[in-house]
Amino acid sequence: MKNRSLFIVLASVVLGFRVGAAPWILSANEGKLDLFTGITRVVPNPEPDSLTLLDFAVSPPRVTHFTNISNSVLGPPSNVAFTPDGFLALIADSVHIDPANPTKWLPHQGIHVLDLTSVPPHFLADVAAGLQPSGISVAPNGTFALVANRAGGSVTRLKIQGHTVTPAETVNFTQGTNEVSDVGISPDGRFALASVREANHLRLFRCDGGSLQITDRKISAYGRPYRVIFTPDGQFALTAGQGAGNLNGNDLDAMTVIRRRGDDFQTVDFIPLGSAPETIEVSSDGRLIAALVMNGSNLSPSTNGYHDHGQLVILTRRGDTFVRTQTIDVGRIPEGVAFSPDGRQVIVQCHPARELRLYPIRRERVLENYDRIIVPGFPSGLRASSH
Repeated sequence: MKNRSLFIVLASVVLGFRVGAAPWILSANEGKLDLFTGITRVVPNPEPDSLTLLDFAVSPPRVTHFTNISNSVLGPPSNVAFTPDGFLALIADSVHIDPANPTKWLPHQGIHVLDLTSVPPHFLADVAAGLQPSGISVAPNGTFALVANRAGGSVTRLKIQGHTVTPAETVNFTQGTNEVSDVGISPDGRFALASVREANHLRLFRCDGGSLQITDRKISAYGRPYRVIFTPDGQFALTAGQGAGNLNGNDLDAMTVIRRRGDDFQTVDFIPLGSAPETIEVSSDGRLIAALVMNGSNLSPSTNGYHDHGQLVILTRRGDTFVRTQTIDVGRIPEGVAFSPDGRQVIVQCHPARELRLYPIRRERVLENYDRIIVPGFPSGLRASSH
């Protein structure tokens, strides 16, 4: 990061940060890349990347923006994460503009560490992961984090002791072109699943015993799996991704349901979502899944499959699987989704509009009216703190 100082722009009246506050949502906002034309391109004379921190201890949430914090739209929207106590946030610094050719970008390997207990929050350090760090997950006990390195073909374990984050090990297990995009940790902290996007599977790791151990188990998944999560009870892992042939935005893609029994993981169901899932998230009680699908909104407007809106798909748990219960049109190119810490809202990032949409939830139904928060850049990563 070229400049460690934070330039804070207040989007609402800030009455002061509460030490140890946990009900956060963090939005990472891209400034240097856009997706408007159907391809990823460098923005001429780009604005600095930024973060937007939402404090749900008050209603409406208190909003604070931080500028000049490098992050990227490349990779799933799980490129930010919190420690369980809400004291630290980790932000992947995935790519930088190529100094030799400002129309291109190069993979980076940094993780920013943000201290949320200080007034105001400040950056503690940058730590190194693998090449192009993307999805991040923090263990439920807060002692380590795992980072999927998309261009590195690897997963990095970061050790967390209090406010100190240090690289512990990197496990290289596939070619970088296979795009290890995300990693999820089981609620008991014993296992992790990494999405190997271009090789069309999830890879199983053991992470108990103080180290990260790769296994031989490759788990079948629909399409090119991207975001991967566990349900809070640990009974299921879920992933979703776009099929390799779905280039025109018209084909139906699906979420993969993986059942866990003890040390055994088995794919048991595929649930249709829509076209080109970008991310999925689970509510704190495990009852609802929120999925965002591009619905052709990420394509060139001249493409037959183009639509001017993405979609929010809500699934509800029914016994040992999930059923699709709602589909709501949202803004174009939706990136990240998160449930508010109190479970009463679902937040959607709309990339070109530079906005967050806050939809209320009533009795497991998402209402279609929403409040809007404007952010300084193109919102590209989103995460809620533990709750």
